[in-house]
Amino acid sequence: MGTSSPSRRLYFVQGVIIALAGAVCFSTKAIFVKLAYRDTTIDALTLLALRMVFSIPFFAITAFASSSKSTNVKFTLPQWLYIAVIGCLGYYISSLLDFLGLQFVSAGIERLILFIYPTLVLLMSSLIFKTKIKPLQWLALVITYGGLSLAFFNEVVLEQNQTSNFLYGSLLIFVCAFTYAAYIVGSGRLIPQVGATKFNSYAMGFASIGVLLHFFIGSSVSLFHLPLMVYVYSFLMAIFSTVIPSYLVTASINRIGANNAAIVGSVGPVSTILLAYIFLNESVTVWQLAGTAMILIGVFIISRQK
Repeated sequence: MGTSSPSRRLYFVQGVIIALAGAVCFSTKAIFVKLAYRDTTIDALTLLALRMVFSIPFFAITAFASSSKSTNVKFTLPQWLYIAVIGCLGYYISSLLDFLGLQFVSAGIERLILFIYPTLVLLMSSLIFKTKIKPLQWLALVITYGGLSLAFFNEVVLEQNQTSNFLYGSLLIFVCAFTYAAYIVGSGRLIPQVGATKFNSYAMGFASIGVLLHFFIGSSVSLFHLPLMVYVYSFLMAIFSTVIPSYLVTASINRIGANNAAIVGSVGPVSTILLAYIFLNESVTVWQLAGTAMILIGVFIISRQK
């Protein structure tokens, strides 16, 4: 009894750290997309297809390895269908909407809108699965989203005055946040049954197939005669923004649950601010720094949960 509680505590803290690492890696996606748009003439669907082309070998290998284990739990037909739908929702539809939206809004605005998904996760869990939202989770949400609003308020005003496509791009990112929240909620129910690694490998595999089918049916662009930098950005995005963080996120969900993983993931905009400043020359204001501090406080509060 005396050692089990500290052990559970350590397990939870490890899950928080894993979730933080996954959020930081995921935040690099917007940077790579904006760099690709800035330095090349690539379109959203082609860029997404290349991302999946470079990612799918890793998922195929891990799917085979996880299915070959003696402890492997075979999927039932409903589980196969469930994983296919959830995977396409989270990493095909969401990613496509995100890539399209990034054509019209900055990396900072994209993170602001996208990271309303923890609120959507909590609401979906409460409405669909009757999950009780704890007071500590509400407190962490209020502090975190107060920080997000503070950090990006001036940028929202600036972007709205600069482009007529701002609202359209913002709407695409909002729908992306909704579909990704649905993925988080759905995966949180199945991951404990089949295992994080196996679930992620097959979910991403189905998403990759969906993206590539969309590309080959709906695009006339060849994947073999593109500028070198398109392949460089796509490969880096596949490794650091797709493969690595996808496993980190599923592992964190397995340890701390979908709701807590979503809240901790709100630290993503913090790293986006820094990366956008370094690679995209986006400004960093005192409001962004103040918001960053609030976000870190929110993450600290949720990491103290027992």
